Amino acid sequence: MNPYIESETLELKEKYTDTITKEIVSFLNGAGGSIIIGVKDNGTVVGVDKVDEVLRKISDIITTKIEPNPQDEISSELKFDDGKTLIVTHINKGRHHIYCQKKFGFSSTGCTIRIGTTCKEMTPEQIKIRYEKKFIDNEYMLKKKSNSSDLSFRELKIYYSEKNYHLDDKSFETNLNLRNEAGEYNLLAELLSDKNNIPFIFVKFQGENKASISQRSDYGYGCILTTYGKTKNRLQAENICISDTTVRPRKDTYLFDFDCVNEAILNALVHNDWTITEPQISMFHDRLDILSHGGLPGGMTKEQFFDGISRPRNATLMRIFLNMGLTEHTGHGIPTIVEKYGKDVFEIESNYIRCTIPFEQEVIEQIDNKNVGLNVGLNVGLNVCLNKTEKKVIELLIENPNLTSIELSEKIGVTKRTIERTFRSLQEKKIIERIGSKRDGNWIVVR
Repeated sequence: MNPYIESETLELKEKYTDTITKEIVSFLNGAGGSIIIGVKDNGTVVGVDKVDEVLRKISDIITTKIEPNPQDEISSELKFDDGKTLIVTHINKGRHHIYCQKKFGFSSTGCTIRIGTTCKEMTPEQIKIRYEKKFIDNEYMLKKKSNSSDLSFRELKIYYSEKNYHLDDKSFETNLNLRNEAGEYNLLAELLSDKNNIPFIFVKFQGENKASISQRSDYGYGCILTTYGKTKNRLQAENICISDTTVRPRKDTYLFDFDCVNEAILNALVHNDWTITEPQISMFHDRLDILSHGGLPGGMTKEQFFDGISRPRNATLMRIFLNMGLTEHTGHGIPTIVEKYGKDVFEIESNYIRCTIPFEQEVIEQIDNKNVGLNVGLNVGLNVCLNKTEKKVIELLIENPNLTSIELSEKIGVTKRTIERTFRSLQEKKIIERIGSKRDGNWIVVR
């Protein structure tokens, strides 16, 4: 009786060929199985001549030609039959949801699965479903336990409500993946909670290096969506505009391209490795530095990065930003920045990505000539009449949106009632708005 018969879990190979890569991927994506080299399809044993060379080629496949790396799922052994040497490679069912041949990527050609005795290409829909599960399951921020077990999500619910989403109190934590497998709040939950211990620092330096700090503002310790809003408002206020009224229509020149900076901030938040530390924003006299940690996501090349291939490190966090309409899953952010400023504004290393946005020299010269500090925080482009108290309130709120009317009155030297009247005036001029309730919400600058 022939002991070697091909089946759903056994593949016979007369000799080594490069198609073995495809067979291994198929078993990883399926139920697992074994490949025996040195046996014909009909079960005849012919043996392997150059055993060491074949073992080396199989090792090369495992370590360099399949993504994700399946090294822990595969083992090879020698078997002797009828005086001949056979190589048996055992492949376990993959622990990841999907594997591919690197040279073809996550395409139908690259992603195959064992069905019966043949390898079948997976459909685009099958790949999409498995690929999304791959990200969700592999996101370490979903597995990492939060530093706090007492978290609330009032602000998150408000954001979803404003977008006409209804978050059911009983299921929203599950739907948004806010708990790990042990039922504990995870790092994502901490990032989205009303109060946490995660800072987000915006630092201004007086010159072109870090020798002298001008201002240090912290927009963290709360829901990351609010952190983004505060940071965006601060940058809008910093984006000084000069106007040339000698031409028609008048020509406005801004310190930096806000759309590009906004894309860089969103990328830093969504793609940052939060298990390391938070992103950092540094503003110098001549540039803005946005630093995120973790380098490129696994398997992504620099070419794919600049081409706008979207491969989020934190897919669930990306989905939440998508729901809020803050970003799009189109990959246009990086090409937008490259088109305006070129590839050289990106510094890509294995453990971080830095985006450096240069300021418009014409605006810098105007600021220097007028002896106007970049910390005015009022952006002359408001084109509204503001009194001294209103200007000071805006400046202080940009630095710290958590300031209360009492704290502002003490800092400015006016009464609490004057501050409250100033709030109403600025709100009517659509310069500030309240986020959250009257009792514990914040006033933020919106233009």
